[in-house]
Amino acid sequence: MTKNTFPLSLNLKLFWTLAFAAAVFLVIFYIFQINIFTRDFYLNQQSKQNLEALTQENEALKIDFSKAGSLANINNYLQSQSFEKVKQVKYIQIFKPVAANPGLVQ
Repeated sequence: MTKNTFPLSLNLKLFWTLAFAAAVFLVIFYIFQINIFTRDFYLNQQSKQNLEALTQENEALKIDFSKAGSLANINNYLQSQSFEKVKQVKYIQIFKPVAANPGLVQ
């Protein structure tokens, strides 16, 4: 029979010390994981709420844009932009197709 160099009590102490250290490590790891999970869940909920608010705002803006772009409101828009009705249109007469002649452009 070979003799064990470590007494049984030392092996048992080493086992319980390592088991306790592993348990402490796992508890600390668990706390950090729960903290990360909670933070991600909270950020996800905030993102969903922000997305819903932006979606509702987008729908309201689409409705406002369609109302503003209709022909019934174009007269009010033009008056608010200081446009005036045109009484007469005068055109510039060009007798030769000078502007379309590529040979004159240098």
